[in-house]
Amino acid sequence: MIVGQNMGAEADIIYRHQAVDVMSISTEVSRFDSVATCAGTIGDAVIESSVVKFVPRIRSGSCADIGPRRSMEDEHIRIDDLSSHLGSMFKPSIPSAFYAVFDGHGGADAATYIKRNATRLFFEDFDLSQVSEIDAVFLKELEDSHRKAFLLADLALAAESSVSSSCGTTMLTALVLGRHLLVANAGDCRAVLCRKGVALEMSQDHRPCYLPERKRVEDLGGYIDDGYLNGYLSVTRALGDWDLKFPVGSPSPLIAEPDVRQIVLSEDDEFLIIGCDGIWDVMPSQFAVSFVRRGLRRHNDPEECARELVNEASRLNSLDNLTAIIICFSSPARVESCPPQQRRFRFCNLSKEARNKLKSLLEGN
Repeated sequence: MIVGQNMGAEADIIYRHQAVDVMSISTEVSRFDSVATCAGTIGDAVIESSVVKFVPRIRSGSCADIGPRRSMEDEHIRIDDLSSHLGSMFKPSIPSAFYAVFDGHGGADAATYIKRNATRLFFEDFDLSQVSEIDAVFLKELEDSHRKAFLLADLALAAESSVSSSCGTTMLTALVLGRHLLVANAGDCRAVLCRKGVALEMSQDHRPCYLPERKRVEDLGGYIDDGYLNGYLSVTRALGDWDLKFPVGSPSPLIAEPDVRQIVLSEDDEFLIIGCDGIWDVMPSQFAVSFVRRGLRRHNDPEECARELVNEASRLNSLDNLTAIIICFSSPARVESCPPQQRRFRFCNLSKEARNKLKSLLEGN
């Protein structure tokens, strides 16, 4: 995450939020609609095939590195068994897992705070213990709950005295419940699904260069200066940064509202990569998917794959902190053995006399 160079001057003129009305969160939630949906909508997500259902076998690996920066502002969460982690709060009969990456700016305090409180923010108020069937109603409630959790986390940062009002973080979360994958994102972290070797982006980078975000910012009185929101921030959505936000209930160019996307996993879905922008600044999504896929086919170790991906981003001269999580849904296909090489014959020129003798032999003379 990068902030503009004129941050000091900008901080003096922007509005500093003083009071937080937590009760207004329901108003904030209702103000937004999901910006994008994946190929499988919530309605599509509950259509079950008559054939045996695919059940993901979840395992993951992660790697984080400071890179060339002086300090580490990335954080991440990796929970392969959400049921065991939450205890009596959640006892589903299906695989469940939760992952998150945070890219802090203005210091690591905001990212660290959200990571420390993520379980409470995302799962304490949503009664997962009553889950008996994943249907369209449940998936809609789950999506709304995640959106609310992002906004509550944003408000919590405003009220937290240990976190500076000039400190913030982007956040991307991935929740797996059985065959259902839900990704929520605010900022420029990214989630990419590998489907039979093809990269399927599960999130949208919220940067000023993205035209819908630029228009939203400008419509709300903000401006883009040299690729920075209000000449200061390189993203258009983030948690915290209350120096750049208006009071709760007032539309603000910088928001914490996430995009939420859902998809039903199938046997074609091999793994998910989630990472902070230090990864994606130096490689396209398809490059990363192909790179990880080759690694899994070599050694089948998501931890090693995450380390290799971070090392590759470093080799490609990433200038940021580096964090990546690889979440596998199935075992990789076996590496196809090389087909046997066809025998090659050496051709040579025959003299006229030799050709005549060969012709005579073939004709039986």
